[in-house]
Amino acid sequence: MTEKDILQEGQTREEIKAEKKNKKKNSGEEKPGKWIRIRLLPIWLRVLLFIILLAGSLIGGAMVGYAIIGDGKPMDVLEKSTWQHIIDIVIKEK
Repeated sequence: MTEKDILQEGQTREEIKAEKKNKKKNSGEEKPGKWIRIRLLPIWLRVLLFIILLAGSLIGGAMVGYAIIGDGKPMDVLEKSTWQHIIDIVIKEK
């Protein structure tokens, strides 16, 4: 409807909107459904991957820091004695 048609008929906006709604209901047209997202990875797998990547980055960062900054062997980071030594140093300084 154009503005001329509205002015000639003397309808309000609310009446026009109501007519449009009735036409849609009566015509049998339905709105398409909501967008359904299909996830490639389930949420539990995302959480698991996040935890694995987080652990890997922590271990990788410790290896790089221990080997390059500390002049040690990268695989020494994975030994219990190394961490016990670090904990002893931190506790004794307090």
